[in-house]
Amino acid sequence: MGFFEYIIGLGAAVMMPVIFTALGTCIGIKFSKSLKSGLLVGVGFVGLGVVTALLTTSLGPALGEMMRIFGLRLDAFDMGWPAAASVAYNTLVGAFIIPVCFGVNLAMFACGVTRTVNIDLWNYWHYAFIGSVVYFVTGSLGWTCPVAWGYFAAVICFIVTIVMADLTADGFQKFYPKMEGISIPQPFCQSFTPFAVAVNWLLDRIPGFDRLKIDAEGMKNKFGLFGEPLFLGVIIGVLIGFLATPTFDKVKLAWAASGFSSFTAAHVKAFGSGFVADLPKVLGLGIKIGAVMELIPRITALFIEGLKPIADSTRERLAKRFSGMKLNIGMSPALVIGHPATLVVSILLIPVTIVLAVVLPGNKFLPLASLAGMFYLFPCVLPITKGNVVKTFVVGLVAMVVGLYFVTDLAPHFTLAAADVFAKTGDKAVQIPDGFQSGAALDFASALMCWVIFHATVTLKWIGAGVLALGSVALMAYNRHRIRSAA
Repeated sequence: MGFFEYIIGLGAAVMMPVIFTALGTCIGIKFSKSLKSGLLVGVGFVGLGVVTALLTTSLGPALGEMMRIFGLRLDAFDMGWPAAASVAYNTLVGAFIIPVCFGVNLAMFACGVTRTVNIDLWNYWHYAFIGSVVYFVTGSLGWTCPVAWGYFAAVICFIVTIVMADLTADGFQKFYPKMEGISIPQPFCQSFTPFAVAVNWLLDRIPGFDRLKIDAEGMKNKFGLFGEPLFLGVIIGVLIGFLATPTFDKVKLAWAASGFSSFTAAHVKAFGSGFVADLPKVLGLGIKIGAVMELIPRITALFIEGLKPIADSTRERLAKRFSGMKLNIGMSPALVIGHPATLVVSILLIPVTIVLAVVLPGNKFLPLASLAGMFYLFPCVLPITKGNVVKTFVVGLVAMVVGLYFVTDLAPHFTLAAADVFAKTGDKAVQIPDGFQSGAALDFASALMCWVIFHATVTLKWIGAGVLALGSVALMAYNRHRIRSAA
């Protein structure tokens, strides 16, 4: 367990270059070329980490101040994906999740029930997360061998994700031209595929909705500069920065004291004089969010440059080995989060999700740290909506409404796991601050797959486990039939 904890502790920026350099060398690529590809992947992860950290550190204080000004507070603290990953890997389930799930993948491939080989080892933490939460909850309930229940949940999640990666691969590769031979076996992304299919089907049947066919390029043509992801990022950043200024707070309090009866000249004067002092921070936030929107596509280009040679060679080598069968290499969705439609919809959904969290009855989770992961919601959605910004936004809206309730429902169970991990490791990432009843994270707790597998296993017990097992076998059988028919 200590060995695997050490490997995971290296982080994606170190672990993935080592993996891809070794993989490239093993399949016959020159060591120097493999090393360069691996290092580019590592640089990509570092760059993506820097940019998402910029988003979090810039938006976090502003959103926190905005919440204070408007008197908004919910009981579940947003711990972000680092806490979820820490819970995932710091258990008996997480310690061996990579060899167990990769072994399952090879067995599925050998039996012809999948054509995806998932080498996105860093994101195996998603499978470990659902397994670890089930492990802690079943242990607290006194179930026999909770670690076995944890591995069952993790493996079921892995099987379903791999099959869904196969089912969506053709559409994914067609929509993203540079992604030939690539699929996305990440359960957070794949969990939103059912929402995309259902919402897209409904929207196609609304009279007149087809006139709203606006993709990212169409936004540029229709709105000019205002349709650029860079400019939208600046606008959203400036708006949030304005709502978080001390001046706005003072004017709001003065206006409230007058009973909101009128907005007087005194209010205008107070606002004008104070806002001049706040302007640098407001504009600075706008520029930073705009920078995130502009830099992400440039960083994802590094992933593509590094991964493409290895993915192509791996696919060709395996295709020769297995009689020319079409194969897909499972990769991180980070490859495509720089698509303009993803950037536009993600940045628009951030303030909308904040509002949803406040107004939805029964929701107890206010997302802040998790908002940087919004980009990962859409990689498998865009091929279904054909990049239509309006459809994609509606899909994201529905997914966030449902996802906030999923997070609220799972928060007590996530808190149980986080408290145990913190007691054993002292990891500050999983420490819930004083004043909050529980902790939670959008990634992976807001995903349909996580919620269904948890409740089927823990709530429905043997009946739910039986349904999950039969459903997984049926999915594999269907996928095998589909693969053989296409051969």
